[in-house]
Amino acid sequence: MNPAPLLHALTRHLAETPAPFLAEPRLGRHGQLYLPALVSDLLLLLGGAPLSVEQAAAFSPKDKTQRNQARLLAICCWLLYAEELRAALAQQPERLTLLTERLRLGPGELAELAGLIDAERFISEAERREELARRVLAWLQLRPAGESEHQAADRLSALDSIERERVLSQARARKEAAKARQLKKQMAEQQAREAAAKANREW
Repeated sequence: MNPAPLLHALTRHLAETPAPFLAEPRLGRHGQLYLPALVSDLLLLLGGAPLSVEQAAAFSPKDKTQRNQARLLAICCWLLYAEELRAALAQQPERLTLLTERLRLGPGELAELAGLIDAERFISEAERREELARRVLAWLQLRPAGESEHQAADRLSALDSIERERVLSQARARKEAAKARQLKKQMAEQQAREAAAKANREW
């Protein structure tokens, strides 16, 4: 994993996301922001080829359930416009294929993130800006300047909304399972008491 720009440059870039990148993603005849064009422009800027017609379909929201993911995709594109990231990618253009795979709409890490957090929080909240910047760096196999691989991985883990939700979900499941076991035990004890009472009456 290679070093990248100073993290604060990327989080500041996110905080300055301009209005056009926050426009409503186009869905059918509605919305202003046409994501395939945005992604194609980004790829060209980074030295790659624009999306083909077939590839473009993966960057067009299918329905309203993908709206937040589409908004988050646009914010990721703005982050990748940062001069510092463009310079890093220019040295290793082969990473553009990996980047394209990560950004496409549908199942994946971006969808998980969008399912948990409103896209604009990745602009308005400092921790979410840092999480997104670190996550995109990790996708590109880069790490913030001044950090070892271990430090970068630890910090992303501490901020990871997906992992935090997974841990909370597991905790909720354990709590519900314990509650169900307790209820089952109480019902069995109640049935045993009722059976004993009935046997005493019949005796």
